[in-house]
Amino acid sequence: MTDTTTVSQKGNPEKRQWTRFTPFERTARFLFYILVVSAIVLSLRTIEIIPEFLYDAPEQIADMFNRMWPPDQSYYPDTIHAALMETLHIATLGTLFAVIFAIPVGVMVAENVTPIKPLNWLARFILVSSRSINSLVWALLFVAIFGPGPLAGALAIAFRSIGFIGKLFGEALEETNKGPIEALQATGASKLSIMLMGYWPQVLPTFWSILLFRWDINIRESAVLGLVGAGGIGVALSTALELFYWDRVAMVLISMLVVVAAVELLVTQIRKRII
Repeated sequence: MTDTTTVSQKGNPEKRQWTRFTPFERTARFLFYILVVSAIVLSLRTIEIIPEFLYDAPEQIADMFNRMWPPDQSYYPDTIHAALMETLHIATLGTLFAVIFAIPVGVMVAENVTPIKPLNWLARFILVSSRSINSLVWALLFVAIFGPGPLAGALAIAFRSIGFIGKLFGEALEETNKGPIEALQATGASKLSIMLMGYWPQVLPTFWSILLFRWDINIRESAVLGLVGAGGIGVALSTALELFYWDRVAMVLISMLVVVAAVELLVTQIRKRII
């Protein structure tokens, strides 16, 4: 916010006018709005929306919901229950595998713990590589290597989660209080003792929060990995979609919603008791 004051010929201020933005800020905001509008127009022209399908969408949605109702409850004990248990196992094993690899990478990326630039850059490359590839892409790669099944799903979840857990764990290490660390160093403690007695107690609450949050996310992501053959509830969903059994599709979606909501409540309660 700026103010403009006009001065009379005698040198006395006559009027003070307040403006919210400077001329440079107003020009920058105007250019930003132009850029946003141009991007939206370009995107709409690129995706090539077909008006006929757009106008017909409400009718098609209503028809789809009519086919979904009532859900086929008999499909749950026959197929969905086992697929849901497999999804939970994929998410849990994938998260555990990710933790095993993410903790060393997080230690390497923290410059105050590992003051070696080549190791810091190597750890950053691993974290960026993990986060830049979607879990479905990881699943496609592991399905091609190990074949379809829950093993490919668990590895896809693990490799996707390394970047998330490692990055946040490394940032937590860098934000630790230096006082306890310097006290341990003054006593001549080994690096392992400093890590276990100085760094670890400070980052433990953050670590549990990261772990639980990522496990919650992995359950949601593993639910769709079956669409590419990586096991879990996605296989049941894919089968129902391919056969146009919309009542079974509705049952799968309801089951997924219930499980995700239950896991969300469970994670919230665990965080309240542990952290």
